[in-house]
Amino acid sequence: MPREHRKRGKKHKKKEEETADVQQESVPYADEQEQTEAGPSWIVPARAESTVDPNAPFGYVDAEVKAYFRTVDVQIREWQETRPEVEVDADVDPNEDRRLFFVAALSEMSGKEKQLATDPDCSTILERMIHSMDDFVRRVFMDRLSGSFEQLSRHRFASHVCQTLLTVAADTVSREARGIFPPVPESQEEEGELRTLTQLVLDACDELIPPLPSLILDAFASHVIRALLLLLAPDVLGPVDDADGSNKASSFAVRSKKSAAYKARQGSMKSVFVDGDPSQQKASRSMPKEFPEAAARFVSSLREQLGENEVRALAANQVASPVLQMVLELEAAYGEAEKPGSLMDHVLVGLITLIHDNPDATAPESEYLMTLLRDPTASHLLETLVRRSPERVFGLLWQTYFVGKLGRLAVHPVANFVVAKAFERLSAEQLQAAVQELQGVAGKIVKNARTGVLRALVDRSATLHDQAEGVVELICRAFDLDSEDDKKLFVPCVLRLKPLAEFKRDVEAASKSIEKQTEDEPRHKRRKTEDPLEPKTQGAVLLQSVLRLPSPHVNIVLDSLQAIGVDELIEMGHHVTSSRVLDAVLESPTVPHKDKRKFVMTFLGHYHVLVDDRIGSRVGERCWAFADPYLKEKIARSVVPHEHVLAASAFGKFFVRPLALHILQRDPERWKSMQSSAKAPPAPAPAPAANTNTQAHSEKTKSAAPATTDTSNVSPKKADKAKRKAQPQDEIDALFDATLGKKVKKAELASVKAPAEDAKDKSKPEREAKEKGEKGKGKSKKRKEAEDDEGAVDKDLKDVLGAIRAAPKEDKGPKKRKRAH
Repeated sequence: MPREHRKRGKKHKKKEEETADVQQESVPYADEQEQTEAGPSWIVPARAESTVDPNAPFGYVDAEVKAYFRTVDVQIREWQETRPEVEVDADVDPNEDRRLFFVAALSEMSGKEKQLATDPDCSTILERMIHSMDDFVRRVFMDRLSGSFEQLSRHRFASHVCQTLLTVAADTVSREARGIFPPVPESQEEEGELRTLTQLVLDACDELIPPLPSLILDAFASHVIRALLLLLAPDVLGPVDDADGSNKASSFAVRSKKSAAYKARQGSMKSVFVDGDPSQQKASRSMPKEFPEAAARFVSSLREQLGENEVRALAANQVASPVLQMVLELEAAYGEAEKPGSLMDHVLVGLITLIHDNPDATAPESEYLMTLLRDPTASHLLETLVRRSPERVFGLLWQTYFVGKLGRLAVHPVANFVVAKAFERLSAEQLQAAVQELQGVAGKIVKNARTGVLRALVDRSATLHDQAEGVVELICRAFDLDSEDDKKLFVPCVLRLKPLAEFKRDVEAASKSIEKQTEDEPRHKRRKTEDPLEPKTQGAVLLQSVLRLPSPHVNIVLDSLQAIGVDELIEMGHHVTSSRVLDAVLESPTVPHKDKRKFVMTFLGHYHVLVDDRIGSRVGERCWAFADPYLKEKIARSVVPHEHVLAASAFGKFFVRPLALHILQRDPERWKSMQSSAKAPPAPAPAPAANTNTQAHSEKTKSAAPATTDTSNVSPKKADKAKRKAQPQDEIDALFDATLGKKVKKAELASVKAPAEDAKDKSKPEREAKEKGEKGKGKSKKRKEAEDDEGAVDKDLKDVLGAIRAAPKEDKGPKKRKRAH
């Protein structure tokens, strides 16, 4: 149609059907208008919707409340990061201001616990506050959350609050088990009876057990179940660290890696109040008798609600597999794993039922278990099965899935961990067969860095005291160390995880690169490249395990250490990884004493180089602690020429101080007595200690004054003082007394003289002339006695001045140069 004939806004009449529809819709509209209150006719009320926001199921937090809790978070974080200043006045409570502030925050939190727990900002603040709550406040807080634990456990932010609350609740539950309950405030007495935290935890178990299968598969609720199981069975699963929620005593972690990293960024979380030693509280924890029963209910509930295929499906699930591992640990600990139809029986594809029906039966190989061996997630579950399965079940499992396949499994990137765990349960015959089977793939094990398999073999051999020779030969074959000359390089090759040919090639390349660098660009312009000769942690751990083998088989490491030379040993001692091998030589109970002594004497003349390093000083201190007094004197005399250099060293000064070189140079006998008394272990009975102290005191008295004392004429007061001196002395006091000497009063010397000395002794001037020389011949008697007393004091003064001269001076920066005007 041409544009000029078009008309805008032309209205078409509605059809009869559309008009009828509009009339039908107007009928309910009129009804709604009649139900509404008086108001304008154009207001249409919104239809009531029952949908709840999953991000805030209990409502949103007001902006003012959120702003207030931000200030609370800032203040509590400042208190947690800084140590409180304890006032001198004992009547003043150092926690008074903090307690008032905390009570105000708790009163503001009252009634809003669930809203704050589901808020993304305030949930972290609640976690921080939970660490500072006392037992009564924790009970109140958990009581406010009761009835909603399932919903809170599934929430993204509230689940972390539940984890922290269950983790910290261990201390409160332990005190309640010992009958220690906090007093109820007067304001809370009228509100009814408050359940104990033990009962609140049991009620939470009743709430979480029915939906347990779905909670295990939930990404957030599964971590709450882990924390609850760790609280119920700490004797089986290991205690939880209150600081970060990690379980360092076992392989179970309450928090995921992402959650742990986020919590680490939040800073330290601990109580803001000054309390006693928390380590003593953790050491004396006790759990109620109802908790093991509650943990067993989790196991039985999961066994009843899940079928065989459902249990097996949990094994490869990244969320549910850690919880299933904990449940299997509990089932094995409570003796339920050996029964047919158990959870372990379901995961092992009926092996327990098969053995229960026919003990001599052989099981066919299952593809499901072979998949668990190679799956990165399910292999952890299989490690638990290998470790906790009954003895007969493990024997059948080893024969079916490991024998004949060790060559492939030992070099697999995932299955080698399961193999290493299985080696921990082998018998002597099984260990011998395993060593023979691994002979052909020993080189591949080292090439692929699967040294955990070799370490597990060494540890099992040390435990059984069998097959040590075969295990050492297997390691030598893995590193191509065939001849006796090659075995002298055992430590360098194993430490760097390099076969012999590759190690020699890297040594030659490193020497050529050093020569090239010295000729080319300066040192500060060189690029840092990866050193192929850098010691590896896996190699150091393997060497430490070899050092725990019996004596004839440990010599391969000791001979290699002696063959590589002192310079290489010092280089090992200066490295943070390889120095652990040197520590293991002195700490291992299987290394003979003569070999340890020979190792310590290797560094004679080089201790000043060894200890002038952050790591090497620690190795030198271990050598000094092991040495006997004779060997200590050799070490000290070798360090004497370098005393001033080490005293000025940032690390060597800590090694030189206990040596007391100034006393060694002036009075060697006194130094030897000091080292002998320091080396001798403290005796439990006071009699030997009294004799030792009496001998040391008599030697000091003889050197200070020529007079001898008769204990029969000593007053009771002085006898009590002698008893106190005869008691075992503190190590620090003994060191200062031996170094500086005891102050002797002149009047006491005069009063304790023996009756034989009161008479005029005609030979006394001759003895004085012999002791003092020609200077005392022409002096009077009183003057000579005065000089005797002054000589005793001067000797003590000289010892003090000598100690001051030998002490290292403070490190000061370079002096400022004066400007020339």
